[in-house]
Amino acid sequence: MEKILWQHIQEVKKSVPLIHNITNYVVMNNTANALLAAGASPIMSHAQSEIEDMVNICQALVVNIGTLDEYWSISMIKAAKKANELGKPWLLDPVGAGATAYRNEIIAELLELKPTIIRANASEIMALAKASNLPTKGVDSTAESTEAIEAAKSLNKEFNATVCISGETDIIIDKDQKLSLKNGDALMAKVTGLGCSASAITAAFAAILENKFEATAAAMALMGVCGEIAAKNSAGPGSLQLNLLDKLYNISEEEFLSHLKISE
Repeated sequence: MEKILWQHIQEVKKSVPLIHNITNYVVMNNTANALLAAGASPIMSHAQSEIEDMVNICQALVVNIGTLDEYWSISMIKAAKKANELGKPWLLDPVGAGATAYRNEIIAELLELKPTIIRANASEIMALAKASNLPTKGVDSTAESTEAIEAAKSLNKEFNATVCISGETDIIIDKDQKLSLKNGDALMAKVTGLGCSASAITAAFAAILENKFEATAAAMALMGVCGEIAAKNSAGPGSLQLNLLDKLYNISEEEFLSHLKISE
């Protein structure tokens, strides 16, 4: 599997997929730069008058609800419907799921449109399952990735989406497949939006790979390994941002394979 994931990383760099991001404005710059460093090309657009045209020219869509509002929610739903119509993959990053009734309402509408991939932390995954009245186990706050496995399996079964639980250990679930990745560094939590960047990179891999389970695994492995290597050479969160972008751009096969911590 390790060699396959590396091959996928090279495929993205060769293909340069165009990724449409409806994402929160806190992270737009970081997300765009991360996509460029990983070999993809970003578009950040949420205007309702052009949203369907943007989905048409891009190869995948990211819907990130971090800075949700009434205007953006309509754009997100229109974009997801168009992606489905065109048979293009789209990823849902349900930032803050469970925080407010309005947020949950929009998430419910988006889930009904059956995202290709759902990527979220453990608490958000469990909130999604709870809002959908699906069977779950575990607590709802400060949850570890392993506590959200049952909720992730329920979401996968109900919506047919590959589910990625992000955290100290990233867990990817799709039908009878499960993969755990234990890379990254605690310093990454001190930089806002790295999870949002991971979601965008995951969409880039989904844009060119038919196997969405492998696409998600390759993207999360790349982000985790690069973050881990970058953190070793960083004095704090500011330099980590710079070093992470550089490592996404120039990581070698030897670096990737020697640092990757993967288990099934």
